[in-house]
Amino acid sequence: MVRFNQPKLWTSDPNEMYVPISYQGEMVGFCKPNYATQLLETLNGDDKFRKALQLACYDLVAKSGGSPEQINALMQQYLQKAQRPKEGIGAIALYLKERQQELDLTDEEFIKFCNSFRLSPQELDSIYSGQEIDSKQLAPLSRILGLTVDEVIAVLQGSP
Repeated sequence: MVRFNQPKLWTSDPNEMYVPISYQGEMVGFCKPNYATQLLETLNGDDKFRKALQLACYDLVAKSGGSPEQINALMQQYLQKAQRPKEGIGAIALYLKERQQELDLTDEEFIKFCNSFRLSPQELDSIYSGQEIDSKQLAPLSRILGLTVDEVIAVLQGSP
């Protein structure tokens, strides 16, 4: 099989401390070579997803008979919905899902795990559905998440 050597777009000299990073032909900064590839893949992927979101919003606005000015507003709405919750019950629910992944447990195993810490399946389900967290659930949540009760309260209230 014949292999063609394709020139690499991004290269670095191992003797150099940093490689340049550019955006649309303009140099925007420097980065260590061992981080450059992953950083560029992430940034280029973000551009690709934003373009896809813009096209999808364009299609939605066009089908609904809206004006092109509505595309950016719709994009912002979707981006806001997609953001990771930083506070409140949504953040606690996300922490629980992450804890389940850390422990590599199935849904059933995680329910049993939480139940062993005195957080019933019904209480767990109510947290996932966004219902209020009762004060008696704070201690079990702190043990499950590996946080202090004060840290759980801070996440719920959105304080640093």
